[in-house]
Amino acid sequence: MEWKPITYETLIKHIELLEYLFSEEQKSFWNFIKIKPEKWTEATMGKEGNGFWAVALFGHRVLYYNDIEEGFNISTYRKYGVIDEYYAGQGELDKLIGGLFDEIKRGVLPW
Repeated sequence: MEWKPITYETLIKHIELLEYLFSEEQKSFWNFIKIKPEKWTEATMGKEGNGFWAVALFGHRVLYYNDIEEGFNISTYRKYGVIDEYYAGQGELDKLIGGLFDEIKRGVLPW
């Protein structure tokens, strides 16, 4: 079966299902950092699918959906719209948001 990039509509549905896993505090944090998903470029692996879907921004970091690996990842960015580093992780959105929120509560700013 040939790989095809995830569509905007499918990504939105996927995120909506995952949002139910957030605590109330995490949901508030998510609502603060999330953006309308938009394609961002990435130089090493992002060419075939015309980039990856950026879904949240915090400081100089972007949370994006890696549809090659079917998971969420966090990378730095120096220029808006360009992911600095490719990560092949298969992170779960609720786990990433939970971890980031916990770091902020502890006073460890991840940006």
